[in-house]
Amino acid sequence: MNSNKKIKIIIADDHKIFLEGLSSLLKDYPELEIIATVSNGQEVLDLLIENKADVVVTDINMPIMDGIKLTKELKKKHPNIKVLALTMHNEDRIITTIIKAGVTGYILKDTRKEELLTAIKTVFSGENYFSDEVKNSLNEKSISKKATSTNSSLIELSDREQDILKLIAAGLTQQQIAEKIFISEHTVVFHKRKLFVKFDCKNTAELIKYAMDFGFVE
Repeated sequence: MNSNKKIKIIIADDHKIFLEGLSSLLKDYPELEIIATVSNGQEVLDLLIENKADVVVTDINMPIMDGIKLTKELKKKHPNIKVLALTMHNEDRIITTIIKAGVTGYILKDTRKEELLTAIKTVFSGENYFSDEVKNSLNEKSISKKATSTNSSLIELSDREQDILKLIAAGLTQQQIAEKIFISEHTVVFHKRKLFVKFDCKNTAELIKYAMDFGFVE
């Protein structure tokens, strides 16, 4: 990281007092530049039409557009911007959901200012940063090297879904799967759609890749 380059930051949080306090705190660090403070994710996207940012620090629960939706939109429209979640939530499912959405860091609002600075610098450098509390909540093994990974232990499949998933990965067509396990092709399609939702994927290639990544198939 160029030591002369200021890290340009946008902060999104719908609690005005917290927003003002955080902005004031970060202004004490000369290596940071607060581009703007906003109250929801849509305002972040609107700002980025004419402004550039390196890191977006965002809460999760916000009106109009929450932090999870914002993260997904940033990954699609501004993939170079790093997203650091700063929130009160320490529930594993919420953490996993926003990690899968694409955040590169996740810390809690009761963190020390020194850790906040470290987290911002770390995600800006291209690495992931998760506070100890977050790691403990999820279990460190569930946080993979890529922040967009999900926690396979939170993906629950029925026996039928597991059977169909393995047959899809083996290269069988929907008709072949239906014939092999004695169900209708319509039922195969139904379960396949459920698998797409659970793995948050859009096509069969992605489904097989994620299933392999998370150990459901070899």
